Amino acid sequence: MSAPAPSPLAVVDAEPLPRQEEVLTEAALAFVAELHRRFTPRRDELLARRAERRAEIARTSTLDFLPETAAIRADDSWRVAPAPAALNDRRVEITGPTDRKMTINALNSGAKVWLADFEDASAPTWENVVLGQVNLIDAYTRKIDFTDPRSGKSYALKPADELATVVMRPRGWHLEERHLTFDGRPVPGALVDFGLYFFHNAQRLIDLGKGPYFYLPKTESHLEARLWNDIFVFAQDYVGIPQGTVRATVLIETITAAYEMEEILYELRDHAAGLNAGRWDYLFSIVKNFRDGGAKFVLPDRNAVTMTAPFMRAYTELLVRTCHKRGAHAIGGMAAFIPSRKDAEVNKVAFEKVKADKDREAGDGFDGSWVAHPDLVPIAMASFDAVLGDRPNQKDRLREDVSVAPGDLIAIDSLDAKPTYEGLRNAVQVGVRYIEAWLRGLGAVAIFNLMEDAATAEISRSQIWQWINAGVVFENGEKATPELARKVAAEELAAIRAEIGEEAFAAGKWQQAHDLLLHVSLDADYADFLTLPAYEQLVG
Repeated sequence: MSAPAPSPLAVVDAEPLPRQEEVLTEAALAFVAELHRRFTPRRDELLARRAERRAEIARTSTLDFLPETAAIRADDSWRVAPAPAALNDRRVEITGPTDRKMTINALNSGAKVWLADFEDASAPTWENVVLGQVNLIDAYTRKIDFTDPRSGKSYALKPADELATVVMRPRGWHLEERHLTFDGRPVPGALVDFGLYFFHNAQRLIDLGKGPYFYLPKTESHLEARLWNDIFVFAQDYVGIPQGTVRATVLIETITAAYEMEEILYELRDHAAGLNAGRWDYLFSIVKNFRDGGAKFVLPDRNAVTMTAPFMRAYTELLVRTCHKRGAHAIGGMAAFIPSRKDAEVNKVAFEKVKADKDREAGDGFDGSWVAHPDLVPIAMASFDAVLGDRPNQKDRLREDVSVAPGDLIAIDSLDAKPTYEGLRNAVQVGVRYIEAWLRGLGAVAIFNLMEDAATAEISRSQIWQWINAGVVFENGEKATPELARKVAAEELAAIRAEIGEEAFAAGKWQQAHDLLLHVSLDADYADFLTLPAYEQLVG
């Protein structure tokens, strides 16, 4: 076999990394280049369509199920492809970035699935992008171990039959990979993450009795799902594996996608594995799309928007009904609590909340759910074991009792809660602390005993923006204004300085994070994604 032609892709402004040549091979880069050539123009058109749809929502302040796809929804005959054995039982899934320690711990966690995250739980430094791929290759070839330099503790994989099945999440369509260019233009991060992972691991995973499985983030329409499906068809032919080997679970984490769940499954039906209810990004999407819709669309404090809120119940129950009607898995939301090693009472209260949340999801018909920490795996497992028993899922529970009208999904004012001053303060606290860590290359960050990722920072800054622009008056009589946000942010910065000391403060990126949070929270021109201006400031 002749050597592949030199790839037209260029690696730019990137320090060489150990073992990068194992990932950035000529053959792998040629594949990514072909993905870029064939599919980036359609991706660009779909991003433009997002802007057009947002403008339409701004004009009408409403959404509805699509009339042009009514026939797909009305046709009861179609189903998604049957689940492969490795994805048939998904009762507990753990999420996290692909650093070496997390890779081992997640695979060993006892969860059925690990969402190996190149998206919201990973700041896209070149090191994270490339070495995350190295870690997954090493895991599949059982060449991975890790010794913590601080504690001296060593980590190694359990036997193969005890490891979680990996479902990899690439970056969303809106993000570029600036270190990999084609004719001077950055390649979409989604194609880089998918392409490198698929090229190196598709056959290897088949040989292990599994397959290349993906979570698709930030999807806004069935046309975006169609694009992914076409990518899967092309990729499988390119490397010579059977059609239908790829399986994708779509995160229904945008308000527009909630109106197109059936159509999304239909577009991916030969490759669809299920849908997931992603809470924080979903709330962020509601604020982003209806930010100028008036008082009835103003969300209260994020912690007051539980999954029992009427409009959230409508969303999750519609998701379960849609998935089971079409033979797909319905996967529930995140339990973000991080257990405290010091405070048993904090753990007790939090574990009770996690159990109640997972009991509700299992009782509603979900086939599985997410946790952010290995200590939560047994709690979530018990909730689903109690309902499922020995069955791998409950897709036979059709939930035909569920009926959701278009207005139910955006009935924000059905929630009896209001924004509070403490909610503003918490949004600033979480926003500053998360962005500071992200700018240092960390995408999953424990803040106040919760695992925060980019989605929680998005809802934090979006709520600040929305409350100010809606003229919200808090319970203490203070009005949400730019001046108040600046005051609270200054107080938070001073509190962090006092908490961690001058030396640690100076070594961090605290002022930069403070300034960026205020920029995306106060700028009249609302940024579609916080990570777009943040990426311009990310070093590495």
